[in-house]
Amino acid sequence: MNALSGKRALVTGASRGLGKAIALSLASQGADIAITYEKSADKAAEVVAAIEALGRRAVAIQASSAVAEETQRAVEETVNALGGLDILVNNAGVARGGMLEEMSLEDIDLMLDVNVRGVILTTQAALPHLGQGARIINIGSCLAERVPMQGISIYSMTKSALLSFTRGLARDLGPKGITVNLVHPGPTDSDMNPAEGEGAEAQRQYIALGHYGKAEDVAAAVTFLASPAAGQITGTGLNVDGGINA
Repeated sequence: MNALSGKRALVTGASRGLGKAIALSLASQGADIAITYEKSADKAAEVVAAIEALGRRAVAIQASSAVAEETQRAVEETVNALGGLDILVNNAGVARGGMLEEMSLEDIDLMLDVNVRGVILTTQAALPHLGQGARIINIGSCLAERVPMQGISIYSMTKSALLSFTRGLARDLGPKGITVNLVHPGPTDSDMNPAEGEGAEAQRQYIALGHYGKAEDVAAAVTFLASPAAGQITGTGLNVDGGINA
């Protein structure tokens, strides 16, 4: 029997990359899946088709994590489509690099709106639907606690905010039997940060294992934290970074 049979999950920002891998991994363990996407309707439809090919229900919801009303609507549409909600994965995120004195207000606001406010508001909307044994899993970054290079101060700050949010929420929701955890990916081969892209070699020098991770590595960690086997784990951060922060 699959570990997540009968569970219903919402994965934000899951038309590609880490979100897609997470959605497929959860589905492979028996969960029905809702995903959100902002613009990539065709890619989102491909993810839905892949989930349905695994024998699970799936729905794609167009919603921007930067828009409060859309995050709330995405949760309601998930509950309506799947009949409830057991697992929330706050995966949607954006990165903008640059020195602070050169960064636009638009880029600063976007990172704050998606990486911090979007996580808070999606979680807030989900809470009335989450019961005993539910899981909240936030996707952070290996840059949340260490900043080994220039030009990432604001991005790192938005991800470090999830540390205290996760720990505090774990305290708040523990009496209800809901766990809250954080996964910190390191350099992971994706269209946002390709293993052979510009700056990849510089990042690779920091990785103890010497190579980029795969989206499936992060997905495996999320799926474990969503499973009954992780029932006694809450308020913690799990590094999936190849030892970059060792």
